[in-house]
Amino acid sequence: MKKSNIIMLLAAILPLGLFLFPLWRITLEAPQYPTPLAMNIHINDFSDVHPHDIKNINLMNHYVGMKYIPDVIPEFKIFPLGIIITTVIGLIIAFKGNYKWFLFWFILMIVLSSAGLYDFYIWEHDYGHNLDPKAIMKFTNPDGSIMGFQPPLLGTKDILNFTAHSYPRLGALFLGLGIATSFIAYLTGKKNSKTV
Repeated sequence: MKKSNIIMLLAAILPLGLFLFPLWRITLEAPQYPTPLAMNIHINDFSDVHPHDIKNINLMNHYVGMKYIPDVIPEFKIFPLGIIITTVIGLIIAFKGNYKWFLFWFILMIVLSSAGLYDFYIWEHDYGHNLDPKAIMKFTNPDGSIMGFQPPLLGTKDILNFTAHSYPRLGALFLGLGIATSFIAYLTGKKNSKTV
């Protein structure tokens, strides 16, 4: 097996780390919570960082009219299937394809990852702006519009007396390494094809 194909084999396997490690984490810091509230977002579920974090986030969000964080969302069925399918495609390409197919897999993963990030943004926007009009507490912006409580897609944002953090975790690193490694496989294969 060529060196580039071995690199592509590694690239195809790396995204499977999403099944072992969290993809993303959202953390909420506030003076009334000495230990910040945080939840991990996995490829197939949400989980507490500390005991009862999600329960406490839901209770807090209820007062401002935000939806409860559900136990299950459609993406938890779609994303794992997508990773399994793309891994199988990557393995087939690694064993059968030439370096040009490595570039195809790289582009495919970039497109699908971008679509996943966009879906995450839409989910966050709906979660932070589609508020219950009967909420116990209501906050408005200086212009009189209803204040939204959307956490950042990536980075840190102040929301009232909370500081929200949203950053990728180890699962996202495995995915990113897989994508980057496939591009290295492509460059290696291209270089080797010129020397043959």
